[in-house]
Amino acid sequence: MTLDMTKLEPLLGTVVNEIGAASNAALVILGDKLGLFRALSADSMTSDELARRTGTHERYVREWLSSQAASGFVTYNAASDRFSMTPEQSAVFADESSPVLMTGGFVSLSAIYADEPKLADAFKSGKGLGWGDHCNCLFCGVERFFRPGYKAHLVAEWLPALDGVVAKLERGATVADVGCGHGVSTVLMAQAFPNSEFVGIDFHDASIAHARSHSGGLKNIRFEVAKAQDFAGSGFDLVTMFDALHDMGDPVGAISQAKAALKSDGTLMLVEPMAGDSLAENLNPVGRVYYASSTNICVPTSLNQEVGKALGAQAGEKRLAEVVHEGGFSRVRKAAGTPFNMVLEARC
Repeated sequence: MTLDMTKLEPLLGTVVNEIGAASNAALVILGDKLGLFRALSADSMTSDELARRTGTHERYVREWLSSQAASGFVTYNAASDRFSMTPEQSAVFADESSPVLMTGGFVSLSAIYADEPKLADAFKSGKGLGWGDHCNCLFCGVERFFRPGYKAHLVAEWLPALDGVVAKLERGATVADVGCGHGVSTVLMAQAFPNSEFVGIDFHDASIAHARSHSGGLKNIRFEVAKAQDFAGSGFDLVTMFDALHDMGDPVGAISQAKAALKSDGTLMLVEPMAGDSLAENLNPVGRVYYASSTNICVPTSLNQEVGKALGAQAGEKRLAEVVHEGGFSRVRKAAGTPFNMVLEARC
């Protein structure tokens, strides 16, 4: 076998970078958990100062800072032997109010590695891996990953992009948030529209328990355990599904149930991962993240349910629109989008 060094060397460089990224991911989780990023974002520090500020051991902190500096996640000043974070680094790693906070994506990796043996068995058997069968780190990680984007875009951009929906919500509407998970999306809407009534629905009872305990005492919200295909209630003005449809075993059934639960002039809002309609269009950094997540989480979750459609996290607008039409809606359009999400509006 003859190797082309002009091809081998860039590939090896990529692999070395990947090994470093995979190794450092656990340290990002640790830095978030111990408050190292948050403390450092306030001021430049030596390793000793950061250790004292966070109640940690200096020698560990020194090595952690070196790893983060090598990754470009913190900034090192060789002349002063001090570390700091730029506003951009702080926004990504330290600021809980930032719309680009990314630490939640790292938290989910703990579950992905912990569940690898289960996924290997699923690859061999073709069976699914239930959402509730994953390590608990997954549920918290998913919440933390999606929360910044929802906080930044849901009320300010996505709902206003829907035809006439905000006016209904301001007057007083009824809303079902299907596949709500920990209820972040449900709570954000309930806070913004106190005249409306919201019910968060999810088939994972532990997530619903978490949502109930973190609803902030809001009087216009409740949470129920139910499947997307047979949740209770009717006459809703709005049904929403946030990053959930592609995980469902029977997405067409879920869409059909949403249509049956809506008023004749009601709206279905689907928030799904941003994707093109072909694999070639999705061979980019965002597509890479979503394909990996889809292999580890989304496809196994769907295959564990009835029908097992397994749309995957990169289904794309065209395939999603086909599912919506199969579920009984006559009109569907892309109403809004971000680098990570697309918002589809469906009407009867």
